[in-house]
Amino acid sequence: MARVDDSGQWIVLMGIMVSIALFFLAFLLNQSTLVGMTTAESVLEFPKNEIQDLRSEVFRWAERYEDLPPSEKGNALRDISILARSRKSAEVYFKVESQVNASGYLYFPITIHYNNGVTEYHENTTYYISGE
Repeated sequence: MARVDDSGQWIVLMGIMVSIALFFLAFLLNQSTLVGMTTAESVLEFPKNEIQDLRSEVFRWAERYEDLPPSEKGNALRDISILARSRKSAEVYFKVESQVNASGYLYFPITIHYNNGVTEYHENTTYYISGE
């Protein structure tokens, strides 16, 4: 019997194995790209400017806190919460406590809470202005 030459079969088999390995590596590379993209998106979605705007508005409002009647204090909280909910789709809560006079400065303890469903921010701080 004549000997059968099967060296061509090994070449085809190695080609199939190399193509499967390349497909697997391409799949892994594609998945790693998606994971890196979502991490970058989470950094970009942080509402830094919205939180800074909220803080500045609360601090501006705290300067006039003691001069306002009690009904106006509740209205400010309600108005800012409604505006944040309608414009930014965020839940906002803040609380300004009574002033404390120390060393010629008026200190206002302030609690700020911000939540837009993705980011939750909570801060306890004090705001001060020079006393009279």
